[in-house]
Amino acid sequence: MTLTPNDVDRAAAADLMPRRHTDNDSDGEPLQPYARYLAQWNLAPDGAPIRTPGSCLLPVRHDGRPAMLKIAADAHEVRGGQVLRWWNGKAAAEVFQAEGPALLMERATGDRSLMHMALHGQDDDASRIACLTLGELHRPSASAALPELVPLKPWFLELTGHDTTPGTVLHASRAMAASLVDAPRDPVVLHGDIHHDNILDFGERGWLVIDPKGLYGERGFDYANLILNPDLPTAAEPARFHRQVQIIAQAGGLEASRLLKWVLAFAGLSAIWFLQDEDKDGAERDLAVARLAAQALGIACQ
Repeated sequence: MTLTPNDVDRAAAADLMPRRHTDNDSDGEPLQPYARYLAQWNLAPDGAPIRTPGSCLLPVRHDGRPAMLKIAADAHEVRGGQVLRWWNGKAAAEVFQAEGPALLMERATGDRSLMHMALHGQDDDASRIACLTLGELHRPSASAALPELVPLKPWFLELTGHDTTPGTVLHASRAMAASLVDAPRDPVVLHGDIHHDNILDFGERGWLVIDPKGLYGERGFDYANLILNPDLPTAAEPARFHRQVQIIAQAGGLEASRLLKWVLAFAGLSAIWFLQDEDKDGAERDLAVARLAAQALGIACQ
């Protein structure tokens, strides 16, 4: 099926935007939020509850196999669950049951980790695996009806609507974002938050994505996320940056210059999110990546 912007439910554009720069907190989480679904779907708890800013999760057993019960707490998590169902297990965790904010989905049980690979001398291999997974995820689907999605243009409003000083890297990011979202190429259903810990080892099923945000736009946006992972201490190292741009562009079938443009744009947006969370160090790391992208594109900025 060929997707066009007219297929997208733009009413979702007003949804709360996510904050990815937060930590999990499971201390003292009771089973009460899950009780209804444990009974309804005949599930047995199989681990400690996990609470994130956007959802509550509980490892369970479903018909004797490992699964994850997830209850969304905000609009973008609900939308992400709808996208998982739409992917129907294609390069993504399979959804077994769904009702309202609750999802029962496949649980990763493999012992491999892309983050571990990236931190222990296999950075290039981890990026290639991520790109192969994204390529499969972005393939056209035969599904008749799209889920509710948010286009990239409103997703970037926190950057494009932000006052910036001419000559600064944030100004360059803002200008680049505005030009990219106004003229997208190869629009697809996007994951929206691809990083090394959102592509997990599902054993015999291979590497699959979890926790999508349900966006719609140019596929290059998803690949830019890989370069900006805030949990990678080497993300802003020039040698690593330039090598990863080439590896990801090649593995993802992208023009390196187009990927750099998306990195410049998304680094600015991510820096805004960090600043809103009062995390100046995180913002500066992203702006350092943005400067590397601007330099590679021949854009002069401070």
